[in-house]
Amino acid sequence: MRKIFFIALSVTAFVGCDVRRQDNIAQSDPLKQQTVIKDPTTVQIIDSAFDFGKVAEGETVEYNYRFKNTGTKPLVISTTSASCGCTIPEKPDAPVKPGETGFIKVKFNSEHHPGKAHKIIYVNSNANPPFPELLLTGDVEPKKEN
Repeated sequence: MRKIFFIALSVTAFVGCDVRRQDNIAQSDPLKQQTVIKDPTTVQIIDSAFDFGKVAEGETVEYNYRFKNTGTKPLVISTTSASCGCTIPEKPDAPVKPGETGFIKVKFNSEHHPGKAHKIIYVNSNANPPFPELLLTGDVEPKKEN
């Protein structure tokens, strides 16, 4: 009976570790998850980094990263994500037509994040070459104790 229990426990631990490893691989770089690009276009990044300076812990920072569709096909942004749950990117609802400028709005909630902020925003689209990572940096001053 103990042998069966030990074997079942070993198999469960082995399978569980492998699943977590596969999850980490899949989450390590969202840009590598892009599939074949349909109707590729090109994009010019106007704002790839933003340093918000210093803010007090608890403040929300908002910024619009600008880009321009320099190709001949509509630019479709399928997903946006960030390196931290405290940073929320919003993609355009409609495709960005050739020659038009688009925006990716980002909100960073500094609550519980004192110190140096270094957040990366990932964008999946039909741009070729792929959309580069966008960077949000700054300093969050901790709340003062009374």
